[in-house]
Amino acid sequence: MPATIAITDDDAVTRETLKSYLTDEGFDVLLARSAEELKDLLATAAVDVVLLDIRLPRQDGLTLTRELRAVSEIGIILVSSRAEKLDRIIGLEMGADDYIAKPFEPREILARLRNLLRRLKAPGDQRDDRRRCFAGWTLWLDRMRLTDPQGRPVRLTGAEFELLSTFVCNPGRVMNRDYLLTATTRRKTDATDRTIDSLVRRLRRLIETDAADPRLIVTVHGTGYLFAGDVTQDG
Repeated sequence: MPATIAITDDDAVTRETLKSYLTDEGFDVLLARSAEELKDLLATAAVDVVLLDIRLPRQDGLTLTRELRAVSEIGIILVSSRAEKLDRIIGLEMGADDYIAKPFEPREILARLRNLLRRLKAPGDQRDDRRRCFAGWTLWLDRMRLTDPQGRPVRLTGAEFELLSTFVCNPGRVMNRDYLLTATTRRKTDATDRTIDSLVRRLRRLIETDAADPRLIVTVHGTGYLFAGDVTQDG
């Protein structure tokens, strides 16, 4: 079954251009001009990924991202102008999986969509289950999956998974923000130290017993972070 993509943008040219391109690439594409129209679509259709413009009329994309993430694990890629760097960081904090800046090339949209869909896809019968276990948590490096001490799956965005993987594969190593940016943001050349700090805060809320007094992801003042938990390796 082809993946279904919902393009939400108040600019008709953007909507139709992306629809034509992604339809030719084999996707089912739905269109919405506003947050209200997207909510109507989601109530009646099974959507895999939302391409969501930050600047929408009435309800902005950031608020909508927070609402969607509270009730759904749908993939979310934010679309913003290059002048909205802070908004993109806030969007990632609210649970967006990725972002892309205007003006963009449709091929970049396509690449990011395919990467996100691979992360969201069920792990199936993969046999290479390299795992890292820490404080009762288990991270499957090949399945991009995290389970809590009770064995329940915990959803991670792509950036959260990449950062947590970097930490648990380098326990006890002090890593500066530049290194962590390189490990987790790849082509996002406009990412900043703030991006890493935001991701660390989100991970602490997920895995720390007390996010205000972290014992796993520890700040090394003036340098960066280290993972202080005991990590066992399986596979």
